[in-house]
Amino acid sequence: MTASLSQLSGRVWIYPGDPDPEAVMPCVAVVADDAGSTVVDAGQSPAHARLVQSALAEAGLPAARRLVYTHHHWDHTWGACAWEVEEIVGQESGATLLSAEARRSWSQEYLQEQVVANPRLGPSFKARARAMTGWADFAVRAPSRTFTDRLMLSGGIEVRHVGGKHAPDSTVVAVPGSGVLLLGDCFYPPPFHLREPGPAGEEIDLRQISALVAEGFDWYVDSHSPPWRPPVPE
Repeated sequence: MTASLSQLSGRVWIYPGDPDPEAVMPCVAVVADDAGSTVVDAGQSPAHARLVQSALAEAGLPAARRLVYTHHHWDHTWGACAWEVEEIVGQESGATLLSAEARRSWSQEYLQEQVVANPRLGPSFKARARAMTGWADFAVRAPSRTFTDRLMLSGGIEVRHVGGKHAPDSTVVAVPGSGVLLLGDCFYPPPFHLREPGPAGEEIDLRQISALVAEGFDWYVDSHSPPWRPPVPE
């Protein structure tokens, strides 16, 4: 997939995700700043990260200064090793999980072995195999800067832990001056291999998303849908 960055609102630009759900390629957000841009989520592979980097240069935006993870899942973090940044910001529980992930022997063979051992991993691990073009320079990168509940970054960016069923470290990134709230996957159901049997395991977290919409941002961006605006009360 080849795309470009488009300006959503103010300093917030969006590199769109792939609409094919089997690609598992989420959108990546860029908050432009003359001191260096903040990139929200690293991409699902080094190849994905390089596409975003090319789009960043083509748009004439400042080079990346930092990455912020919305959560630890592979499709949001596996591109980090392709970014040259001063810091990677993530919630502390996700940092622990990523440190453990970094110690695993990632390769095509390892992915296949894991699926044989646990077939429920199939959708996730087969998507990882498709995303990766090589493993020689690949590494999972844990955050270099962690936080517990909230963190204010330079440029008026607020990073806030919200948790939820999808991932324990789910984080939203607010850019109030641009009227944008970046949601990651915070209100999604758990990943397939972690869902409980029955329909409840597939339900979105309505309480979570309702509370965030009530905050009244102009734009909301979740990782696997186009940016959207909350309905206007009649």
